[in-house]
Amino acid sequence: MTTDPLVVFTPSGKRGRFAAGTPVLTAARQLGVDLDSVCGGRGICSKCQITPGYGEFSKHGVTVAADALSEWNAVEARYDEKRGLKPGRRLGCQARIMGDVVIDVPPESQVHKQVVRKAASARVIAMDPATRLYFVEVEEPDMHEPSGDFERLARALKREWGIEGIRADLSLLSKLQPVLRKGKFQVTVALHRGHQGESAQVLDIWPGLHEGGLYGLAIDLGSTTIAAHLTNLETGEVAASAGIMNPQIRFGEDLMSRVSYAMMNPGGDREMTAAVREAINTLAGEVAGEAEIDAGLIVEVVFVCNPVMHHLLLGIDPVELGQAPFALATSRSMALGARELDLGTLNPRAQVYILPCIAGHVGADCAAVALSEEPGKSEDLALIVDVGTNAEILLGDRTRVLACSSPTGPAFEGAQISSGQRAAPGAIEAIRIDPATKEPRFRVIGCDKWSDEAGFLDEVGAGGITGICGSGIIEAVAELRLAGLLDESGLMGSAEITGTARMIPEARTHAYLVHDGTAEGGPRITVTQGDIRAIQLAKSALYAGARLLMDARGVDRVDRVVLAGAFGAHISPLHAMVLGMIPDVPLDKVTSAGNAAGTGARIALCNVAARREIERVVGEITKVETAIEPKFQEHFVAANAIPHKTDPFPELNKIVTLPQVSFNTGGDTGGRRRRRG
Repeated sequence: MTTDPLVVFTPSGKRGRFAAGTPVLTAARQLGVDLDSVCGGRGICSKCQITPGYGEFSKHGVTVAADALSEWNAVEARYDEKRGLKPGRRLGCQARIMGDVVIDVPPESQVHKQVVRKAASARVIAMDPATRLYFVEVEEPDMHEPSGDFERLARALKREWGIEGIRADLSLLSKLQPVLRKGKFQVTVALHRGHQGESAQVLDIWPGLHEGGLYGLAIDLGSTTIAAHLTNLETGEVAASAGIMNPQIRFGEDLMSRVSYAMMNPGGDREMTAAVREAINTLAGEVAGEAEIDAGLIVEVVFVCNPVMHHLLLGIDPVELGQAPFALATSRSMALGARELDLGTLNPRAQVYILPCIAGHVGADCAAVALSEEPGKSEDLALIVDVGTNAEILLGDRTRVLACSSPTGPAFEGAQISSGQRAAPGAIEAIRIDPATKEPRFRVIGCDKWSDEAGFLDEVGAGGITGICGSGIIEAVAELRLAGLLDESGLMGSAEITGTARMIPEARTHAYLVHDGTAEGGPRITVTQGDIRAIQLAKSALYAGARLLMDARGVDRVDRVVLAGAFGAHISPLHAMVLGMIPDVPLDKVTSAGNAAGTGARIALCNVAARREIERVVGEITKVETAIEPKFQEHFVAANAIPHKTDPFPELNKIVTLPQVSFNTGGDTGGRRRRRG
């Protein structure tokens, strides 16, 4: 008996088996994958472009052969000739599934475009950028005192600005003479002065007084999302922000899956490097277009990222980060030219600064959070949690700062969740369940009304309710616990036991029905037992990492908790506490820092002294490696309970009473013995 080919779609994680010859677009529609098409599959609109992945994907248990999709056909060839397809792209309506395959749906092919939640937060930053504009009057050539134009430019900068020892590359020298003469020897230069005493480099030159501004990019290169903030280097104002999905998701949703892909597929690291660099170029073009500026005015880039992304950005094979002792090729900050990273969208002489990494699994993004939040200057003991696919945690005060990372996985961002999706219009982002009626009400991205308010569906619009994102699934699980539909161990009860028809059978377990849109052609959105398990694993890893840092400081309590990260600002502190994501503290001591890593990147972009400061601070942070700490597993297991097996959470108990229910025993609650799903 032959088995139909398996298709796995990323970034949604949805999968299914289909008969050989099934068009990719058909499979996507049947699985509810967000793949656009407006031409009815005739290969005209190009909305359904997809990128197949080949090689071994241990995360998905799939090996993709070169012939996993049908051969390139005449329709695709015609479209490519007339409009062009990016290398590796196929048309989903034309490519047919012939074998097991992993298929990435790029952001531009998704109907529901992602909402960038890594928005730049308002922050007062002392402006002292590495690159500045200088207007100078250069002496004209004189036969009696022969010297080169560049040497006379250098003299002018020394005379008028006190700047000595400038340098320039060949591409700048080639435009120097015509610009000097066009400006009648009055010119504006963009001069980059490093923070370690190196000579200044001329990045660009304009005739006369240049008033078009000068810009830099602060980029938070996450494993799931890449966010860029286009920043005016004269004022510090953010001119535009944008974000896209990290295209490396098709090689693996989490970092270790990507390391595994590089290990098992020769050249896999180069594939991932090329993919992320292309995405950064695209993003740079997008923010420049949004701000209506010439991308050539972008002369600086600051990157913050985790260690695996750091290596893949630089073109370094991350294989050593996949095994103890998790050795980095370099942990120091880096300053290099944008051309070395193939960032061709920017000014050709643009400069790049990458913040230092803290340890093998604690990256430059955590360093950026430390720069933004300054735990080492805190009077009270602060726990700062940058929530993402790989959570990075800081604990400290004026005495000492510790750091670790914890492998939470992508569940907090809506991946590996049955009805999960990225943060996009139509995704449920907040939910409440009435403890008496067990009925839900919810709010979706793009609509300010709750689902039980008049005009809700009109405001949601034609796109409808599409799924549930990270903040929504966190609230859903916590609300199920508060409503008595979920017990401490994470098991859900049946309709008979809980008294609500919203609990529906699913194999040997039960699921909670949040919304059924099938009558209108929409999705059926549920929270399944598998979803609960995914969230339990993620939150247990997060809590265990925090507890290890607390152990190292010899404390059982912290004074305050700061939530940061892509969606840290969107997490309800109460629901995070009910879930047991974070240690117990008074609710008013849980605050949001927004995208602290992105803010740290902007600080480093706008203030050259901040680069020296974070390099000093990183050298003083105590690193804790969760992968080799014996107590991590002990903390992890105890944290599987909701909120926790042994921690009494006294502050939480002051504001809520968690129902004492149990659905895995035949005890007094009327539960019945059942297998864990």
